[in-house]
Amino acid sequence: MVSENFNIEAPNYLSKESEVLIYARQDSQCIDCFQAFLPVHYRYHRPHSKDGETFIVVSNPDLLMYCDQEFPILKCWAQSKVAAPCALKNKDICQWNNMKYKSVHKNVTLQVPVGLTIHTTLVCSVTLLITILCSTLILVAVFKYGHFSL
Repeated sequence: MVSENFNIEAPNYLSKESEVLIYARQDSQCIDCFQAFLPVHYRYHRPHSKDGETFIVVSNPDLLMYCDQEFPILKCWAQSKVAAPCALKNKDICQWNNMKYKSVHKNVTLQVPVGLTIHTTLVCSVTLLITILCSTLILVAVFKYGHFSL
């Protein structure tokens, strides 16, 4: 679940950090295990003058658990309560327990390729030429094979 004002196409320099709620499913192979998948989308970054890459640090997530009568008391001990939607397709708010856990990695660092400023003129020129060429080919095909009636 992503916030309503989330623009996935906005470049990095025009976007803000966002929170994502991921609801995990219980692993069928392990009784005490859960699986969750985090979709990652690299945003466009400003071109760099020297280095063609940038690094993004993804912090460790907060682990929230909603405990009801089915869970034993010891497994639901938590540091604090957090208000969040009860389910993915449900707008009701539940009090989730913010759980402590031991992470395998401190943070995940992603290496993202970025363009170089010295290539700006070349990229813009080639993009313009290809756009003109493709537009011309489309117009030729429309006039050659199109059926027009007035």
